[in-house]
Amino acid sequence: MAKSNFNTPEVRTFPVIPKLEDNATVHLSPFKSKEEFQKSLGYPGELVDNWQEKAIDKMGDLLGKYRSLRVYLDSCIQCGACTDKCHYYQGTKDPKNMPVGRQNLMRSVYRRYFTLPGKYFPKLVGAKDLTKEVLEDWYSYYHQCSQCRRCAVFCPIGIDTAEISMAAREIMDSIGVGQKYCNEIISKVHKIGNNLGLPEPALADTLEGLEEDVLEETEADVKFPLDVKDSDVLLVTPSADFFAEPHVDGLIGYAKVFHQAGISWTLSSHASEAANFGMFIGSYGNMKKLAMRIREAALELNVKRIVFGECGHAWRVAYSFLNTLAGPFDFLDPRYPVPQHICEITNSLMDQNVLQFDKSANDDMTLTYHDSCNVARASNMGGIMGGQFTIPRKIITTVVNNYYDMDEETIKEKTYCCGGGGGLLTDDLMELRVKGALPRMEALRQVVEDNGVTHMAAICAICKSQFAKVFPYYDFTMDQIVSVHQLVSNAIILTGQHDENDENDGENHPQQDIDEAA
Repeated sequence: MAKSNFNTPEVRTFPVIPKLEDNATVHLSPFKSKEEFQKSLGYPGELVDNWQEKAIDKMGDLLGKYRSLRVYLDSCIQCGACTDKCHYYQGTKDPKNMPVGRQNLMRSVYRRYFTLPGKYFPKLVGAKDLTKEVLEDWYSYYHQCSQCRRCAVFCPIGIDTAEISMAAREIMDSIGVGQKYCNEIISKVHKIGNNLGLPEPALADTLEGLEEDVLEETEADVKFPLDVKDSDVLLVTPSADFFAEPHVDGLIGYAKVFHQAGISWTLSSHASEAANFGMFIGSYGNMKKLAMRIREAALELNVKRIVFGECGHAWRVAYSFLNTLAGPFDFLDPRYPVPQHICEITNSLMDQNVLQFDKSANDDMTLTYHDSCNVARASNMGGIMGGQFTIPRKIITTVVNNYYDMDEETIKEKTYCCGGGGGLLTDDLMELRVKGALPRMEALRQVVEDNGVTHMAAICAICKSQFAKVFPYYDFTMDQIVSVHQLVSNAIILTGQHDENDENDGENHPQQDIDEAA
């Protein structure tokens, strides 16, 4: 890894509230979107001449559409409960990265144009005109928010800074100031069906290679089907699962689970991407367009249910919005909820004793688990209270012998973001990503020192990509982040699998009534 031109934050005995450093990260702004990506999303290609008027009009439109936005902007009492809760503030020390500081960037403009005191006595109520300088602050600091919603957990009023950040990004897009990383990705999904722009032949070739690899390793004929009609399951998974470590090992784990359970499944070349970056930019229209690809694929392939892979924000969008964005899904099997998470499937099969494991296969690792923020604070699993916390941990402890949780103030609903979410997983924001990872690195360091933890598991593609990149800055290695289903893949016992310790007796043991079990 190339040497960074910034200093990695010093790991502390957490929690520590840092001293303020005004404008510490004002220089951090992502690359702006090119005209071609802007226009493909329905936005101007560059800053429009009457940008101020358009921005205020757009803000008014959003205030009318989303009552919560106006409530959030009106209700903050500046109590300070959120100030130290943001990982970016903890890592950068910039007061504008306090959730209340970031909110105030929009709140001051809102007061100027949409409140009576702000129109007539702006200085008395902290109201500001929307100037170029203010717009630049918006672009910088609203792209220093990963929309993780940790601040909302501690806010006594329940203000959700994520919604304010999304609104700000949509306003900026509407006047021609968009972020390259998010908007380019959304454009690729619109055109091809996945974030990477992988065409169907490349995807098919990748999956064929995985089949060969698994067959060589296990002697079990595990398939990775693509565009197979009349399958039970349409698996929609992040495109990182097709090419990157440790993501691909998680995909292999999904395939082994389906294989051993006898569940027919398929991927779709039309909708080969679970992620929905439309949420990050606050664009309901683009969210809907992306979600509709999944509906179209499910109809075309005539599947019975839709299952999402390991991606935190993909599951957030699916759990919270898929039915309203792309429903109704009355053509699917009514026995199953829409959608399902792969962890729900694996957990159910474990409960039915359909899957068997050799936990010793993971004895080279001592695990902890990172609660991905979008799973933790914006979803559920299994239809049970706290299922999004208990089910992944149950899966891990079923397939490993050595497991320890991190400090309770840093996990579950209080979990820290990885530092790369919310459309910030781009190298032009590497300094922010490294500094934003500080609180999680501190909690991880503690269990490493106290309990001998060697690896951290996660069920989010962004988290896994982020940690693989920032771990070396904190003296960890890239391979210390693993997929939950990578652990499943290591431990699962497959029918027909070559086992040196147990020469196969030649008998196959097919699973029965798998549909009901799952």
